[in-house]
Amino acid sequence: MINNSIRMTKEEYENRFTEEEAVGWFFLDQKLETVYGKTEPRHYAAEVPYVIGGEDPLDGVSIFDSEAASTHYHLVTYGMSELYYDEELVGGDFSKWGFEFTFRLKPFSEDEGDPFWAIEVLNNLARYVFESGNWFEENHFVPINEPIRLDTDTDIVGLIFVQDPELGKIETPHGDVTFLQMVGITTKELEVLMGNPTIEAVEALANTLRKENPLLITDLNRK
Repeated sequence: MINNSIRMTKEEYENRFTEEEAVGWFFLDQKLETVYGKTEPRHYAAEVPYVIGGEDPLDGVSIFDSEAASTHYHLVTYGMSELYYDEELVGGDFSKWGFEFTFRLKPFSEDEGDPFWAIEVLNNLARYVFESGNWFEENHFVPINEPIRLDTDTDIVGLIFVQDPELGKIETPHGDVTFLQMVGITTKELEVLMGNPTIEAVEALANTLRKENPLLITDLNRK
């Protein structure tokens, strides 16, 4: 049994784990188990790993069916934090980039099933981080400047980032990992943030949205 919060020495790490184990992955899964129990998500893995030339930086994205607050998809990424055995990373402050993306999405009729476009959005964000060296944190925002789901009549044209209200933050032997939830925002909301691009403005918007939407589920039909 792996504890959710753990700090250990390099020697303890080497004695506990083997090179074949996906140490960081185990810790992500254990946190998800506190919310979803033994429910198996639908997991979509990269066809070719990024480290050997694949186009998708994420190792994969899991999709859970959540009934919390209201029925929605809960997407969780694997790959922004260190997933695999590496004794040289033991005791770090942050595991790789220090977060994994999550996204809560109300089912959209045009998807006719799982929202594969959302997986592409997550990979695009991951690609930006890997290629630019710039990372995301709570209360950051991103203008998309077009519908988040291409060729769709939706007013969701930007994103803010918050700590996932159910998953929060965990410690792993490689360092801390925050489950960083992206939340879709409308044209007017984005305009406000572009005029006042501060952490305080993003936080205020998130708090306003939480009043009617405590889990900050993105709804493509929201105006």
